[in-house]
Amino acid sequence: MICEYLNRTILHFLFIFTAWVGLTVKISAHEVTPNIADIRIEGKSISIDLRLNLEAFLANINLAKLSNTDEADESDLYRSIRALSAGELEEKLTQSWDKFAPLIKVKLSDTQTLSNWKFTAFDVQDTENLELPRLTQVSFSLNAAEVITSASLRFDERFGSTFLRQIGVENGLTEGLGPGQISEKIVPENGEARSAISRFLEYIPIGFNHVVPDGLDHILFVLALFLLSLKLSTLLWQVTAFTLAHSVTLIAGTLGVVSVPASIIEPLIAASIVFVAVENIFFAKLNTWRTAIVFLFGLLHGLGFASVLAEFGLPAGQYIPALLGFNLGVELGQLFVIAIAFTLLAVPFGRLSSYRSWVSIPISSIIALIGFWWVFERIVLA
Repeated sequence: MICEYLNRTILHFLFIFTAWVGLTVKISAHEVTPNIADIRIEGKSISIDLRLNLEAFLANINLAKLSNTDEADESDLYRSIRALSAGELEEKLTQSWDKFAPLIKVKLSDTQTLSNWKFTAFDVQDTENLELPRLTQVSFSLNAAEVITSASLRFDERFGSTFLRQIGVENGLTEGLGPGQISEKIVPENGEARSAISRFLEYIPIGFNHVVPDGLDHILFVLALFLLSLKLSTLLWQVTAFTLAHSVTLIAGTLGVVSVPASIIEPLIAASIVFVAVENIFFAKLNTWRTAIVFLFGLLHGLGFASVLAEFGLPAGQYIPALLGFNLGVELGQLFVIAIAFTLLAVPFGRLSSYRSWVSIPISSIIALIGFWWVFERIVLA
C-alpha cells in the first residue's frame, strides 16, 4: 500500500509538472539555435560574417542560460524589438555597437587580444510573424598592426553556442563552440587535411544537440512513440522504422536530391506529433498501419534534420563522414530521450496495471495539445 501510494504521488507530480510545462511555457521549436560565424584571415585583416538572433542581444538576454527566449525576464522587450523593421533594427545595432564589439574577442598572441571590430554590413528580412525567430547576419572586421599568423576567437557567453567556420582556405577550421568557449588556433594558410574519422566525430555533437536540447518537436515525437506500450518489440519496430526513414531523407535532402520548403515540412512534423499522440489515446497496442505511418513521418523529420544540417554546411570532399556523424548524433539524442523516459516512467510505473490510464493517456494528451498548437502556429501564424 505504501509503495502504491508513493507511485501515485510521484506520478501525479510528473503529470502536473508536464501539464504546467504545456500550459505555461510558450513553445516554439528551435527558438534558441546556435549562431554561425564564418571567419576569414587575410594579411593583417580578420573579417567575420555572424548569423545570430540579434534581437536577443539588443534585449540583453543571455542565451547561454535559456532554451527559449520567452523564458527570459526581458521577453517583453525582446518581442518589441522583434517588431522593428530591418532598417530600424540596423539603426539600433549601430547605436549599440560599442557594447556589441567588445563581446567578440580575437587573441593573436599570449599578450595581444583585440576587439576593435568595425561594422561593415547588415542583412535581415522584415518579418510579420513575431512567434518565429529571425536571424540576422552582421559582418564586421578588424586590422592588426602586423600580418596575422594565427588567431583564436571567443564569443561572450551571452551569445549562446556558435558554430565557427573558416572560409577562404582548404581544410579550414570548423568547430562548435559552447557559450564563452575560446576556439582552437585559426591559421590563414590551408590547414592539414582532416581525417574522415575526425569529421565524423566532429558532427556527432551537432546532431545530438539538434535533438537534445534544441529539438523539442523531435523529443515529443520520440516520447509519443515510447508511450504507446512498454513492450520492447513495440518500441523497437517503431524506432527502427523512424530511424530508417529519417536517415533516407536526411541523406537525400542534404545532398540536394530532395528539396521541400520548411513552410511545408514544419507543419507536417507538428501534425505527425498530433497523430501519434492521439493514436496512443485510442489504441493500446501496435496496429499494423502504425509502423508504416511512423516510417512516413520519419521521412518528414529527416527533411527537417537536413534543413538544419544545410545551415551548418558540410565540408567539401568529406560529405559522407560528416553526414554519418550528424545522423549518429541524432540517433544518440533519440536514445537519450528514450533512456530518460524509461527511467522516469517505465521503472517506477511499468508494472502497474493502470499504466495506460495513469501515464500513457494523460501525457499523450498533453503532447497532442502541444502538437495542435504548433500546427496552428506554423500554418495560421506563419
